[in-house]
Amino acid sequence: MTSLQNEGGNGISKKRDVVRKSLTHRTEMNVRFNEADPLGIVWHGHYLRYFEDGREDFGKAFGLSYLDFYRHGFAVPVVSAECQYKKPLRYGDHMIIETTCVQVASAKLTFEYKIFDAATMGLAAHGSTIQVFVDAKTFDLQLTSPDFFENWKKTHLK
Repeated sequence: MTSLQNEGGNGISKKRDVVRKSLTHRTEMNVRFNEADPLGIVWHGHYLRYFEDGREDFGKAFGLSYLDFYRHGFAVPVVSAECQYKKPLRYGDHMIIETTCVQVASAKLTFEYKIFDAATMGLAAHGSTIQVFVDAKTFDLQLTSPDFFENWKKTHLK
C-alpha cells in the first residue's frame, strides 16, 4: 500500500446545512488473489478490510495510529460499520481508498470511506465506521475524548 496524496489542508464540506471539518488521505493498492471468489469478484467482506487498510494508512500519515492510542492508554474498537456496494472490484484491479476523518463533538472517531476503481475512477463502494475510546487495560468506555486526541484535532482539524 502506498499513499497517493495527503490532502494537507482541511476539507470543509456541507452536509445537512452543517459545516464540518475533515481530513482526507488516499491509499492505493491492488486486489489480491485471495480476496476474490471463484468468479474473480472481491468477496463483500473484504471491503471492510479495505476500510481498515485506509484507516491504518491515515493513522500513519497523521500520527493517529493504533499504537499512538495504545501509548496513551487507550484502545479504539469499531462499534459501527456500514458499507454500500456500487460496482464490484475484481482480482488484479487497482483501487484507491479515500479515508476521511470527520470531526465530531462526542468522544468517538468517525471515518468515511470511498473506494474507487483506479482505472476508471468509478465508485466501487462507500461507507463509514465509528470507533469509541476505551481504557486499554480495563476496556471501560471513556465518555470524554482523551486530551491527546483533542490536541490532535486542534492541530489537524482546524
